[in-house]
Amino acid sequence: MKEQNLRKGILLMVATSFIFAIQDAISRHLAGEYNVYMVVMIRFWFFAAFVTALAARQPGGIPAAMATRQPVIQALRAVLLVAEILIIIQGFVILGLVESHAIFACYPLLIAALSGPVLGEKVGWRRWTAIGIGFVGMLIILQPGITVFAPAALIPLVSAFMFALYGLLTRYVARKDSATVSFFWTGTIGAVVATLAGVWFWQPMSAVDWGWMALLCLTGSGGHWFLIRAYEEAEASALQPFAYLQLVFVTVLGITIFGEVLRPNVALGTVVVVGAGLFTLWRARVKGVSVPSAPQ
Repeated sequence: MKEQNLRKGILLMVATSFIFAIQDAISRHLAGEYNVYMVVMIRFWFFAAFVTALAARQPGGIPAAMATRQPVIQALRAVLLVAEILIIIQGFVILGLVESHAIFACYPLLIAALSGPVLGEKVGWRRWTAIGIGFVGMLIILQPGITVFAPAALIPLVSAFMFALYGLLTRYVARKDSATVSFFWTGTIGAVVATLAGVWFWQPMSAVDWGWMALLCLTGSGGHWFLIRAYEEAEASALQPFAYLQLVFVTVLGITIFGEVLRPNVALGTVVVVGAGLFTLWRARVKGVSVPSAPQ
């Protein structure tokens, strides 16, 4: 890998993280004003159009993108992603961007912990140690036994667990299907699932918020486009640590725009969790295992 390509890949990943952070802030605003099912449904309509347009430009076109040998698992991936996005956006509204992302940051640790039972991969003592340290970081954030535990803190934790499963299934289907196929199934089946859930909750939206919705759709597709371009320039394992910058960006947005507060225990716990996560990412790179970036 040429250094210039790696540098360009890093810049693209930083841009991706920033765009996804903007997307999360817009999602927090819209879900605070309208039903989250409707918001996610409209997002997935645009996302489905985006992946269809991409597939049409690939060799073989849309028929090739539809040709999976694992339709059930591909559909399950899409269902998991829709549900994960619904849950984490609800967390943004209830807990705020800062604390939701602080808890969600544990997803690489969950992927490492679940890679054994789900994929049959061997997890060595170093990664298990990092997982244990990350768990300590989660306890620092949640403070059970020190303050009254907020059940709402489980929302981003459940979301992280679901995204970990989504990531593991993505690695599983990659053994037989191309990235184009997986991306197409995620967008199209995801749109069907989101519509079945959201069509019952349609609400009139103001002209201003339709503008925000349009920007939400553009940031979603734009973020994925930047992510694809980043992976074209450099190996995913080399770029993955920079995805954590999304946590930094959403923290700034949460504090400056929504008046959220970064509590000392959340800051300390996040440092521990992110440190443990970065170590597991490094070990995964050593082992040649990919860990997906979090698309919100």
